Amino acid sequence: MSVGASREARLSDDEAGLLSVRDLDAGYGDLQVLSGVDLDVRDGEYVTIVGPNGAGKSTVMKSVFGLTTYMGGTVTFDGAEIQGRNPEDIIHEGIGYVPQNENVFAGLSVEENLEMGAYILDEVPQDRLRAVYDRFPILEERKGQTAGSLSGGQQQMLAMGRALMLDPDLLMLDEPSAGLAPDLVEDMFNRIDRINADGTSVLMVEQNAKEALRRCDRGYVLVQGENSYMDDGDELLGDDEVRQEFLGG
Repeated sequence: MSVGASREARLSDDEAGLLSVRDLDAGYGDLQVLSGVDLDVRDGEYVTIVGPNGAGKSTVMKSVFGLTTYMGGTVTFDGAEIQGRNPEDIIHEGIGYVPQNENVFAGLSVEENLEMGAYILDEVPQDRLRAVYDRFPILEERKGQTAGSLSGGQQQMLAMGRALMLDPDLLMLDEPSAGLAPDLVEDMFNRIDRINADGTSVLMVEQNAKEALRRCDRGYVLVQGENSYMDDGDELLGDDEVRQEFLGG
């Protein structure tokens, strides 16, 4: 395994912070996709995973959220080991997850979708609903519409808004710019920047690697289910080998 720039593939225990993944092996059924993956997200940090198609990027996110077959290693969140646990339990720990596909309930209204984000609570927290509407005003304007009638960008806002209904400590986003018109991509990234600036840690898988690395604190390059490079986002952007192999030069 090669490690990029001057940084190791894992932070020290003193640096690790909120999310710490160590030697993670995971996959689907008998198929192993991840092998010995290390990853960290510190409190308040913005971290991006990039790499070629099929590298296992989305599998890392799903594994943290309990959606894959756990095969070995540890996933620690805020000091508690969560590997092998169900998504319903992991939500309670303070992790929100927005998958790339099928991330809204198309037949429910916008507001019903947001309320579903708080389904583990006895009642919908109105202050959180208000906070989501303040962050995404278009959702309040269209709160009575079905989610399936929204544009792609609006559906992505709705999916993020639903994940934010529990005010998670960590928001995980899988390809948030996928399928968006070019003029909407920058707006989506700006919204993610503001979510992070307001104190929510972000872990993101993103196809637009250059833009993601430009904005994030740290990045990981995953290749064939293994760590290949880890460094600050701007350092990875400036690394000749990373640029040539993974960023199109």
